[in-house]
Amino acid sequence: MFLQDFLKKLNPMSDKSADYITTFFNEEIFNKNDLLVKEGKTSKKSYFLETGIIRCYIIDLNGEEVTTRFYSAPDFLNDYLSFFKQEPSEENYEALTNCKVWSIDHKNVQYCFHNIPEFREWGRMLLTLNYVKMHKHMISFHKYTAQERYENLIQKHPEIIKNVPLKIIASFLGITKFSLSRIRKSIS
Repeated sequence: MFLQDFLKKLNPMSDKSADYITTFFNEEIFNKNDLLVKEGKTSKKSYFLETGIIRCYIIDLNGEEVTTRFYSAPDFLNDYLSFFKQEPSEENYEALTNCKVWSIDHKNVQYCFHNIPEFREWGRMLLTLNYVKMHKHMISFHKYTAQERYENLIQKHPEIIKNVPLKIIASFLGITKFSLSRIRKSIS
């Protein structure tokens, strides 16, 4: 199973521990446009994304969707605040493609954190890496131009450029789809 490899790559652990941890996960399929987490609802599961692309988005003050994060396989995702505090989410998590995920519920995550030291260390590393990704994205708005942010996305996540509508990419970059079209023309 791909999940075992992801667990071991993120934070070294034995095959036995990785195999045991995966017994707490269940396979799920989400179709394009399905919501994994809905704003105002409490996140009940964490997900390992084996295939596909998922985005997080909010509705801004003007009623527009603003993409705050992309997840492309392989990756691990959840609304950490909603999930761990068991309070309503402020974001939506939408499948942008058909997705295969492995889910684990809140009760089993708590069990694993309290009873499997390797899972606890893995979880710490996962939270740290997610913080770093979010922090770098925030800094990019102040340190780089829109074109540089777009070129960085092309370089690091070509699958997003290939599979995600321009309007959604533009909202993630903090620009209009018209500005993104101009950037794309100037690059090519």
